[in-house]
Amino acid sequence: MTAITSVNPATGRPICSFDLQDDAAVDAALEAAARAQRAWRRVPVGERVALLTRMAAALRAGKARYAGMIVREMGKPIAEAEAEIEKCAYNCDFYAEHAPAYLADEPVASNASESVVAFEPLGVVLAIMPWNYPFWQYFRFAAPALAAGNGAILKHANNVPECALAVQEVMEAAGAPAGLTATLLIDTSRVAGLIADPRIAAVTLTGSTEVGAIVAAQAGKALKKQVLELGGSDPFIVLADADLDAAAETAVKARYINVGQSCVNAKRFIVEEAVADRFTALFVEKAAALTIGDPMARDTKIGPMARENLRTGLHEQVKRSLAEGAVLKLGGAPVEGDGFYYPPTVLDHVRPGMTAFREETFGPVAAIIRAKDADEAVAMANDSEYGLGAALWTGDVARGRALAARIDAGAVFINGMTASDPRYPFGGIKRSGYGRELGVYGIREFVNVKTVWIGPSK
Repeated sequence: MTAITSVNPATGRPICSFDLQDDAAVDAALEAAARAQRAWRRVPVGERVALLTRMAAALRAGKARYAGMIVREMGKPIAEAEAEIEKCAYNCDFYAEHAPAYLADEPVASNASESVVAFEPLGVVLAIMPWNYPFWQYFRFAAPALAAGNGAILKHANNVPECALAVQEVMEAAGAPAGLTATLLIDTSRVAGLIADPRIAAVTLTGSTEVGAIVAAQAGKALKKQVLELGGSDPFIVLADADLDAAAETAVKARYINVGQSCVNAKRFIVEEAVADRFTALFVEKAAALTIGDPMARDTKIGPMARENLRTGLHEQVKRSLAEGAVLKLGGAPVEGDGFYYPPTVLDHVRPGMTAFREETFGPVAAIIRAKDADEAVAMANDSEYGLGAALWTGDVARGRALAARIDAGAVFINGMTASDPRYPFGGIKRSGYGRELGVYGIREFVNVKTVWIGPSK
C-alpha cells in the first residue's frame, strides 16, 4: 500500500488520493512532537488553555468547509456534520474554562507539613481514531490532553484522510506550538511500531473491540497507558409505564443518528410485553418517515453507510437474524443504485442468542426484544459482552434509578438518549473498553498523578 484513497460513499466514486508518509517523515514528526511537548509542559495551564479557545474559534470559522469534508468522506448528513464541528468547539471551550481547576494541586491531610497530589503530563499521546465522527473523536481527546500539557500524534482511519489533514490544519490555525501535534498518513501495519516507540508515552483508541484487543496487547507489552473506547450493543429499555410516544421518538433518533454508525447508538430495544406491540408500531412509523438521500440535502436523515464492506456485513447480520426467527418490520435490503445506502430496518421478536441480539450492528438496524417484566428486561440488557451505554424509560423515576444501579454499563440515561458530553465521563466496561474520556476523569487519564510530600510535620 503506497497511497490512501478517499471514496465518496454517496456515489461510490474516489475523491482523491494521498501518498503515505515514509519512515523518515514519521520519525521527524515523532521527534518534533517530543521536543515540543518538553517545552509545552512547562507552560502554565492558565496559558495552555488559551490554545483551546483558539481551537474553538478555528473550528467555528471553518465549520462549513469541515462539515462538507465529513459529508464527502463518510456520508454523515450535513446537519449532523455541522453539529459535530460545533460540539468539538464546545468541548474546547469547556476545557479552556475548567482545565485549570481540574489540574490544580489537591492538598492531602497527612503527617507532613504539606502534602499534595499534583497532575503532570505524561508526554506525547498516540491517538488512533475512527471514521464515524472524524473531528469529534480527535478533539474529544485532544482538548483535555493538550490542556494537561501533553502532545498528540493522530493516526486516523484511512477512509477519511481529508478530515485527518484538516484536524492538523485546525491546530495550525489555532497557533499550536510547531510539532506539538501531527497527523500521520500511514498504513495500519505501522501502528505497532509507533506504540513501541519510546517517544510515545500513551495510547488512546476509539474503535472496534477486535482492534482494541490488539492495541491493548501492543501497548501492554510496551508498558504504556491506554484508554480504549470500543464497541457497544447498547440496550434501550422501555417499561410499561413509560411515555411511549416520547420513548419511540427518542428511540428512533438514538438508533438512526449517524446512520446508526456509532458505538453508543441504541441497538437493542428491550420492551415490556404489555406495551411491545404499541411501541413497535410507533417505532416503525417514525423510522419509515426518515428521509433517505443525498447527505448534502438538509432534509436527509439517512445518508449512505461509510463503506461498501460495512453495508455488506450489516446485511449479512440481518439475513442471519431473519433465518434465526426474527420478524422483518421495515427495510431489510440494500438500496439499489449508486452509493452505499441501507434503509432504516426494524427486526421484531429478536431473542437472546440471535445475531442481532448477540453482535454489534453498526448501521441502521434496530432489534426489538420483548421482556415479560422489568427484571427480565434488565437481565437481557446485561446479557451482552458489551457495556458502554444504556437507556431506561419509565414513568417512575425512583424505580428507574434503582434499576439503573443494576445495569452493567458506563452510563445509564433515564428517560433520555445516551450521549457523550464534556461535563461528564464517557467510556465503558467489559468488552466496550476501559478508561474514561471527558469530564474531570477524562483529563486525568493522561497525567502522572504525583504525590508531593514535604516534611517533617510542624
